[in-house]
Amino acid sequence: MLTLPVLLIIAPPILLALTFHEYAHAWTAYRLGDPTAKQMGRLTLNPLAHLDLMGTIMVFIVHFGWARPVPVNPAYFRDPKKDLLWVSAAGPASNVFMALIFGLLIRVLNITDSSGFTLTPYGILQMMLVYGMIINLMLAFFNILPIPPLDGSKIMMGLVPPAWEASLHRFMQYGHFVLLGMIVLDAAGYVPVFGYLHVLVRIFSRLFAGVSFFA
Repeated sequence: MLTLPVLLIIAPPILLALTFHEYAHAWTAYRLGDPTAKQMGRLTLNPLAHLDLMGTIMVFIVHFGWARPVPVNPAYFRDPKKDLLWVSAAGPASNVFMALIFGLLIRVLNITDSSGFTLTPYGILQMMLVYGMIINLMLAFFNILPIPPLDGSKIMMGLVPPAWEASLHRFMQYGHFVLLGMIVLDAAGYVPVFGYLHVLVRIFSRLFAGVSFFA
């Protein structure tokens, strides 16, 4: 259970992860010709423009969540199917990139153990770096699940053959309920639905920081 001081310390990395994720969507869409996000004030690194209350709370509780989806109008794209795939992939990719930056800083500072952090300026910095890497990895790998409204569902739609699209669209109608059920089952401890996240975080923590951190 995270204490109040720890929650306050990891709040900046959480806000940064969510904000950078949505900014990456908006920037990629804009670069591909869609000005919708920019016109609606979403092409910004201001966290207030992106945060979703429930999604942010979920990040604090279970270390994965979401922000308000960036509005995208595929009609502006030259190749809507392919370009929407790139826009969708930009969010998780941005979190992996942020995790890499945190991991490299962890290597530079030679942080090898997350169990003995102290509430000193240096201890707080260490904690923010470790949690920053973990949270970005959790957000990236959670969001690539091929279930609406997560980014993975749009990535999958951009990869499948046209003959499969109609069937997938029918499944997508129930994606919110499937995702909610998975979250409830995992949070209640009945089924470790998101156990794969733990495995991936350990692997990429070792790759980026040289240490298999997990919180």
